[in-house]
Amino acid sequence: RVAVVGAGVSGLAATKCCLDEGLEPTCFEQSQDIGGLWRYTEHIEARRPSLYPSLISNTSKEMSAFSDFPFPEHFPVFLPNALLLDYLRRYAEHFSLREHIRFGSTVVSIREHPDFATTGQWSVVTEAGGKQTSHVFDAVMVCSGNFSEPSLPLQSFPGIERFRGQYFHSRQYKHPDVFQGKRVLVVGMGNSGVDIAVEASRVAAKVTISTTRGAWLLSRVFEHGYPWDMILNTRLMSLIKTNLPGPLSWWLMNYKVNQWFNHENYGLQPEKSWLVREPLLNDDLPSYILTGRITIKPGVKEFKDNSVLFHNCPEEEPIDIIVFCTGYIVSFPFLEESVVRVENKHASLYKYVFPTHLQKPTLAVLGLIRPFGAIMPVAEMQARWVSRVFKGLCQLPPQSVMEKEVNEKKKKQVQWFGLTFDEVLKTEWLVYLDTLASFIGAKPSVLGLLCTDPWLALTIFFGPCSPYQFRLGGPGRWEGARQAILTQWDRVLKPTRTRVPAGCSSSF
Repeated sequence: RVAVVGAGVSGLAATKCCLDEGLEPTCFEQSQDIGGLWRYTEHIEARRPSLYPSLISNTSKEMSAFSDFPFPEHFPVFLPNALLLDYLRRYAEHFSLREHIRFGSTVVSIREHPDFATTGQWSVVTEAGGKQTSHVFDAVMVCSGNFSEPSLPLQSFPGIERFRGQYFHSRQYKHPDVFQGKRVLVVGMGNSGVDIAVEASRVAAKVTISTTRGAWLLSRVFEHGYPWDMILNTRLMSLIKTNLPGPLSWWLMNYKVNQWFNHENYGLQPEKSWLVREPLLNDDLPSYILTGRITIKPGVKEFKDNSVLFHNCPEEEPIDIIVFCTGYIVSFPFLEESVVRVENKHASLYKYVFPTHLQKPTLAVLGLIRPFGAIMPVAEMQARWVSRVFKGLCQLPPQSVMEKEVNEKKKKQVQWFGLTFDEVLKTEWLVYLDTLASFIGAKPSVLGLLCTDPWLALTIFFGPCSPYQFRLGGPGRWEGARQAILTQWDRVLKPTRTRVPAGCSSSF
């Protein structure tokens, strides 16, 4: 019996993978519906993610699909949140997941059962309708996400207590009306910050983005108009990125991102460009900077009554509203710190999933990772691996080996990412997927396929690494995987080629 905490993307994948392995999942969801982050509500609910109605996925549908359930071909290439939720509902219905979900059930605590050393079991207390219930489970999958508890480090902003205007965290943002005619400052340059700044600039008097580090910016519309992730996340590109010497890899990154526009000219060039930063996805920002709708400024030095001072800028800038886009805190309020300890927004987990020190590997955390690619295939691959570990079909290395790897990974991440905010969670998307797939015997063999199915092998190597590749063989093999791979570009073009002039043909 497996307890699954949360019915968002990771929780649905976990429930489905448990069923695939013949385990008995019970998924506890504190709200009344599935979807997690992707379920929009006008009201901001405690301990639940909150999104704005205009939010669109940063990853394309072919790269974001669960590996045995492609998106409908008529869905747009990048998904508005309502359609992504629709997809999750179709997934839950197709695999009969709802009957395993208990809605309105909050997980209050998860503790090691008294005989944990021998059984690996967990005591789980849940609350529904004001009544608490105790359960015993053989294993636990924590799928509660990390976008519920905002990080608002006001102590880092001198003078904020004097500021007379309005300020709030990006989690509270819903509609741009609040910015009508106002002078707006957006602090932080993550995806939400840039989205909010772009929306605000359509109604505000002035919009300024303050960033200490700058950022690489990509458009969803990449080379030849194709989705960015279908061009960049290929086995060929991954091989180049991971085998080039560091300086050459950084140069390649610099070259690629500056093809669209020169970041230095727009005030966006990362301060330490040799550090690998997670690129932002936004199609509008460069043109909004060019047309004066948005101004980029350095980090905040100090707030005054109704203005702000930036570092290296002598003039004060008047502002009415501040939006703090300062990220989120990773927390597991239902777990004891001895089970999963979070430091510096980072939990030390083997392959970002398993605590290294437990006597029995019967608790796993899913979705606590920031890959440069879609999260859904990653959460699903984690769930496929975890369910087989729980079943005893996959073994974890000894504790000392896992701890050594976690510590080395952390050191490497510090060198590459600078260990600020949650950058320690970032990892190479395809390398990570391949690693977990190899644990369960589901990693595709390009060389093997060259002998038996050369066209498929070439498509897999040179084309986008769509998730269906991980269903070609091994446990959980899906008969439709080959066809899904060979028709992926058809599903990309279907919703865009709504007007095809006579005599034209498509090409990839």
